[in-house]
Parts: sequence; structure tokens; C-alpha cells
Amino acid sequence: MPRQLLSATEAARRLGISLDTLRRWDRLGRIRTERDSANRRLVPLAEVDRLRGDRESHNLSTRNRFPGVVREVKVEGLLAQVEIETSEPVRVVAVITREAAEELGLEAGQSVTGLVKATSVMVEG
Repeated sequence: MPRQLLSATEAARRLGISLDTLRRWDRLGRIRTERDSANRRLVPLAEVDRLRGDRESHNLSTRNRFPGVVREVKVEGLLAQVEIETSEPVRVVAVITREAAEELGLEAGQSVTGLVKATSVMVEG
């Protein structure tokens, strides 16, 4: 089955963002796009799903998900502070155990999802 591609306009609509925001994300490398023969942006449906946090199964009760990219990991003692730049115009900072950060193999530039439950932020790799 061929890979499903969306026009930039349709992808922006599904993401709930403006076309200008989608173009900016493309320039910043926040979204992967392709170009057709007329040099128009095409967005793989899988990329829209990634940015929306859509996955086949979630084994947590958490409803607030913020897909993003790890910008910084600070490890001190038993804790690791993970800064996630989300696809939305916000940043989420999580303080997790050092063991969890090492187990997830967290590094700057890695795509992850921040999960918000009450006042806690967990990290899903």
C-alpha cells in the first residue's frame, strides 16, 4: 500500500495549526515533509500522527500528551531534569530519576512525548 501523503493545508488542519506555522516547523525541522514535482509540501500521515501523539496503544491513563524533542538533559545525583520542546509553542520540563533517563537513553535532539498527569510530567521514549 503506498504511503499516504497529505497536502500542507490538510496536515495543518489536522494538527490544529495555521499553514504558516506548518511552514515554520518545516524550516525548523520540527516536521518532516516531502516535495512533489511542483515543489509543494506534502506531509506523510504518519508524521501528523507522530506530532499529535497518536499511537496504536497507550498503556497509561494519561490524556495530556505533548510530543516534542529533548533539548537538554541535566543529571545530578539520583535525578535527571529533561527539557522537552513540544510541537506546540511551549516547553515542558520533567524531573525524573537518573535511572529512568538512562533507561530511556535520553539525549538532546531525541523525539519523545511528555505525559502530564496532575502536577507530574513523565517522559515516554
